[in-house]
Amino acid sequence: MHEVLVQMNNFFQSLGIQGLALNAFIESFFLVPPPDVLLITMDLARPEKALYYALICTIFSALGGVVGYLIGLWGGRPVFNFLFKNKQEQFKNVENMYNKYGSWAVFFSAFTPVPYKIFTIASGILNMNFAKFFVASFFGRGLRFFIVSMVLMLFGEAIKQYIELVIIAVTILIILFFVFLYKKRHILK
Repeated sequence: MHEVLVQMNNFFQSLGIQGLALNAFIESFFLVPPPDVLLITMDLARPEKALYYALICTIFSALGGVVGYLIGLWGGRPVFNFLFKNKQEQFKNVENMYNKYGSWAVFFSAFTPVPYKIFTIASGILNMNFAKFFVASFFGRGLRFFIVSMVLMLFGEAIKQYIELVIIAVTILIILFFVFLYKKRHILK
């Protein structure tokens, strides 16, 4: 399996910027190497274009997320309706909960190493509000790819092995920020 992923990555890399776009697009709903691998390679090769590469990754990954959403909506939804036909009330409760908090789940899956494709498809299955889904996807993916590119622009090859740690640290900071806001809001009530 590892060899197949390496060959896929080599294929995307051979296509240059189009390969980056294609990789980011497909990875949002199908099992291919994450676009981060190619993004890092391209950022290090041409640091002056790193933000452009991050933008390409963001746009095409978010558009690929739309495909994942539609797969869930059109393909997964009927399967879930069949599987839960005797538990429609529970399914509806999960769906309502996902519509209420799902944008946070999508945002964090888009930003962190959690498999984003699972959440794109789940969002369609659970009939998440599409606008919320797309905004969360776009900003989560954008934040991830722009942080990767900016860190590589600033620190170059020396930081490459720590990129995942940087993303995890930023994720923890974002979570702490929202916990702080939540607690502050509830204290003021």
